[in-house]
Amino acid sequence: MQELDLLHTYLEVHRAGSITAAAGRLGVSQPAVSERIARLEAELGAELLVRTARGVTPTAAGDALAARIGEPVDRLRDVWAAPAAAEPETVRVGAASDVAAARLVAALAPLTAHGVRVEFALGLAHDLLASLADAELDVVVSSVRTPMRGIRYRGLVDEEFVLVGAPSMAGTVDAARLAADPAAALQHLPLIAYDAELSIVRRYWRSQFGHRPANRVAMTVPDLRGVLAAVVAGAGVSALPRYLAQPAIDAGAVVVVHRPDEAPINTLHLAIRAAEAPSPATGRVIDALVDRAQEWDVF
Repeated sequence: MQELDLLHTYLEVHRAGSITAAAGRLGVSQPAVSERIARLEAELGAELLVRTARGVTPTAAGDALAARIGEPVDRLRDVWAAPAAAEPETVRVGAASDVAAARLVAALAPLTAHGVRVEFALGLAHDLLASLADAELDVVVSSVRTPMRGIRYRGLVDEEFVLVGAPSMAGTVDAARLAADPAAALQHLPLIAYDAELSIVRRYWRSQFGHRPANRVAMTVPDLRGVLAAVVAGAGVSALPRYLAQPAIDAGAVVVVHRPDEAPINTLHLAIRAAEAPSPATGRVIDALVDRAQEWDVF
C-alpha cells in the first residue's frame, strides 16, 4: 500500500462515523474525503463503509482494516507532520495553457509548500492524453473525453460557452434574421478558432444549429485568452467559456451575439491512468483539483 494518506483518511472516517466530521478534522472537503475512500475501496477490492442517513457504518472488512492499521497509522502521523527532508515528489500535469493559467496554477500552488513539485505540460487534449497513456504525465485536465485504453476520467467542472464578438461586429447581425435563421444570420462573421479542427466553435454550431459552421476562419490561436484578445480586437467571433469571457462582457469589450434557449455546456475532465494507484503526491494533486473545482465560477 503506497498511499498511506488514504489509510489515514479512512481511519479518521471510521473513528468519526461521518465523512463530514472527518473532512473537518483533515481540513479538506467532503468530496475529497469521499474520493479517497472510493480509491481505497477500489484498491482493496472491498466495501469498507455503508452510507446511512446519520453518517457511515463500517462493514466487517472496514472494522478489520481499522483494527489492523490504527496503531501503525497513528505512529506515522508524527512522521507525516514533520518537515520533509527528502526531495519533493514531482507530479506532471497536462492541460491547455489557458486552463492551466486560469484554473490550475492557483489550485496547486499551495502543494509546493508540502513536498510536491508540479510540472505543467501545455498542449492539445489528444496529445496530452496520449502522453498520459504513455506514462509521460501523471494527471491531465481535458475538455474532451477521448476513449483511450488505460485512462479513466471523472468530471471536474461544467462550463457554459457563449458566442461573443466585438460590439461593432455584432452590430452587423440582422436581428430579425437571427431570430428566424441564426446560422444564416451569423454566416458572414469570421471565426476565431482554437485549432485547425475548429473544435470549440464546431461543437457550438453543431449543438445549436445542427451542422458545422460555414464561416471563414480569420485566425487560429491555441490559447483561449488569445482567442478572446482577437475577438476584442474585432478580428472575428468565437465560442468561449463564460468565466473567461464575462469580464470582457461586463466591460463592454465584447457582446453575446447569439442567445440560445439552452446554453451549451462543456465538462472539464480529470484523467489519470487506470492500471496503477496514484502516488501520494499525485493523490494530493487530484484532491486539490477536486476541492478547488467546487469553488470555480460556473455561470
